[in-house]
Parts: sequence; C-alpha cells; structure tokens
Amino acid sequence: MNQSSTTSRPLIWEDEAPAESRFRRMQQGVPRTGRALPGMPLEMQDPDGDDPPRSHRGVFGAAPAPWWRPASTVGRVFLALGALAVLAGLTTACVLLKTYLERDARFRIDGASNIQATGLTEVSRSQMLPVFGEDIGRNIFFVPIGQRRKDLEALPWVEHATVMRLLPDRIRVSVIERQPVAFTRHGQQIGLVDANGVLLDMPAATMAVHHYSFPVVTGLDPGDSPASRKGRMALYGRLMAELDANNQHLSQQISEIDLTDPEDARVLMPAQGADILAHFGEDHFLERYQRYKTHIAEWRQQYPRLATVDLRYDHQVVLEMASGVNATQPPPDSAGNRSPAADSSAVDSPAVAKPTPEVPAVPAPSAVKTASGKPSAKTVAAKNVPSKAATTKAAKGKLGTKSSAGSSAKAKAKSSAKTKATQTKAAQQKKPAQAKPVAVNLNNKKPSPTKRAPAPEGQ
Repeated sequence: MNQSSTTSRPLIWEDEAPAESRFRRMQQGVPRTGRALPGMPLEMQDPDGDDPPRSHRGVFGAAPAPWWRPASTVGRVFLALGALAVLAGLTTACVLLKTYLERDARFRIDGASNIQATGLTEVSRSQMLPVFGEDIGRNIFFVPIGQRRKDLEALPWVEHATVMRLLPDRIRVSVIERQPVAFTRHGQQIGLVDANGVLLDMPAATMAVHHYSFPVVTGLDPGDSPASRKGRMALYGRLMAELDANNQHLSQQISEIDLTDPEDARVLMPAQGADILAHFGEDHFLERYQRYKTHIAEWRQQYPRLATVDLRYDHQVVLEMASGVNATQPPPDSAGNRSPAADSSAVDSPAVAKPTPEVPAVPAPSAVKTASGKPSAKTVAAKNVPSKAATTKAAKGKLGTKSSAGSSAKAKAKSSAKTKATQTKAAQQKKPAQAKPVAVNLNNKKPSPTKRAPAPEGQ
C-alpha cells in the first residue's frame, strides 16, 4: 500500500481531517488580495489606520468600565469613601503643619540680632532697624516681606532693597545705596544729589572723608516733583557724559551748573578775574565746549568785562557784558586809558533818576554835563523854560512894585532848584548804564553791528 495515499486520506474513525488538508481548503476559500497572499497571516493590523477600530469587549460582549468609574453601585460607594478619606487626610495634615509653623517658638524672631543686613555704607543699622520694629517677637512667616522692602526703599539713601526669610528665625536684607553725582546748593545748605534727582543729606565731615569732587548744581528745589528733578538731572548726566567721553575728563573744569531751565544748561566756567556764565543748551555739549575754549581768550581780550556767553546758536555766539559796562566798549590801551569814543559810547544812554516826590514844583534843574562835556537835552530844555518866580518878577517889574515877599520866593526857588540838580547828578553817577549784548559771527570773527541810541537834542 502506498504510504503517501494513507497519510492524506482520512480514516473512518478519525474525528477530523489532517491539518494540512484543512489549511489548503482555507487558502482556496480566501480571496487572493494584497492582505491574504500565500505565506501571510490572515489577521494583520492596518499600518495606514484605515480600518475601523475594533472594540475590546468582554466575555459577554460588553466593554470593560475604567477603574475610576465602576459599573456597580457598591464600587461607586467605595470609590467615594476612599476619595473622602484622602481629602480629609490632606486637610488634617495641612492644618497640623500650619499650627506647628505658627506656634513653634523656633520660628519666632527674638530680637534685632536675627535681622542681617548687607550693603550698608551711608545708611546706618540704626536707621534700618526701625523698619522691622514691629516684627520683633513675630513669627517669621507673618512678616510682610513686600511691605518691608518698600519701607526700606523709602529711605533717601536706599535705591533698591531685597528682603528674604531664612528659616527658622532670621531675615536677611540686601541694600543697594544711591551714588551721588553732584553737589547741590539750596540757599546756604550744601548737600548731594544722585542721577535720579533724589536729594541726599550728608554731614560736612563725612563729605570731607569721601573727597568728592563734583560740580555744584543749582535750580533743584526740594519742593519740586521727583519727575521734575529727574528730568533736570538727566540733562546734567548728558552734559557730563559727553564732556568725559574718551577719557577726556573735561567736566573737571566746570565749577557750577544752573539747571533752573530744563532745556538750557547754564555752566559757570572759571576764568581769571571773574567766572563766565556759558549757555550750553540741551545738546551738542562737547562741540560747544570746544568752541568756547577756542575763542574765549580772544573774547576776553576784546571785551574785558565779559560776563555771559550764549553758545546755543550754530554760527554765532551772543556775548553779554557785566552790568554797568557797554558791550561795544573797546579794550583799554597799554596805559589803561580808553579813547574818547569809548567814553562817549559808554554814556550814550545815561540813566535818568526820577524826581523826588518831596520836592515841590520848581524850575528845571541847572545844566548837568555828561562825560563828553556837553549838557544833556533835558538840561538844555530846562534852561529855555522860564521859572514861576521869573514870571512873577517880570510882571511886578512892569507894574513897578517889588516887595520883600517876591524876593523870598525867588530865594526859595533857587535853593530848591540847586537841591534837585544835586540829587539828579548823584543818581546819574550811581545808576550804571545797562549792558548791551553783542552777536559775534564765528565765520569772520567780527561783532555784528549794534544799534546806537539816537543823540538827544541840543548836543
């Protein structure tokens, strides 16, 4: 009997056919597609995810419920009880921890020695400790850290402060102090000021120890708003930064700066004899400073009584003389004498004193000569006006009646006229002539023409 036929043919008493014949029949019944080729499994996951998801059902066809949502009522009850127990345990632990931290003596600030501070130079420890006066004996967790930081920054010398808790019972304070950048003068008081316009007090002995060499800044009033003082000090900062650029240190030659006008830095420049006030404006400080240094010797030689230099213009400067000196006055010669033209120029616009109200209405004063030797217009006009006493005398002369009363009135009138003339002359000598500014063109270095006052009549 052939062995191959016996292995492939099922016997009568066998329950099922051999596995090989079953596998062949299954292959014949399955269509040959890309997913059911020979040698490939019949069940295969779709890599593209196009097939609908298969539901994982239980033994009886129902999907299993998650652990946090039990299907039965008993499971739900047990889950709720467990959640309540966990919540109660957490709450109890928080309450116990809070009570422990609040009532434990180890977290209480016993004294000032528990407050540590760093960065104190100008601010003393005695000035800082009153800020934490309420916290002595208090639990460290009840100290308002943010409020204490604001209280420290309210001190004039403190620019920034940091407050931290150090368990179990210490507070650490770190302070950054303000740095002064200039002296400030308000009346007779000398103080310091920082870049933000905060006025700082310091004893004179301490200032001498620090050896500060700052310019003196004026125009900062303690009554001004902090924003106003900060804006003025910003102008000062730009001026100093531009003059000290490239390590030139030109600001050391400045003695005083007036910041009354926030758009004009008026700098007092030291000079031989008298300091000169220079208007630098609000920008181009280095260029204007160099222009001033280039021409100041020439200006001082041409105008010995120079008091103010306005450098805010591009191609010219305005020079102003000291009070009582005419701007167009030429410099004196080697012997110290001025030309006659200078003398006449200095009295072009003489000051006229007002009449004294106590003197009654009397004839005009006698002739008052000017520096050029000519009587003034007012004096000439006064001579041509007949006095009241002269008119009375002429009338009485025509009538031929001369009395002693007329002679007495004439004497009083002459005495009053002499007194008034003396007062007028003294007032003219005391009151100086007003200074006239000169506009100097920097291109040709010649002063621009100034308007001469018209000559009074009679000269």
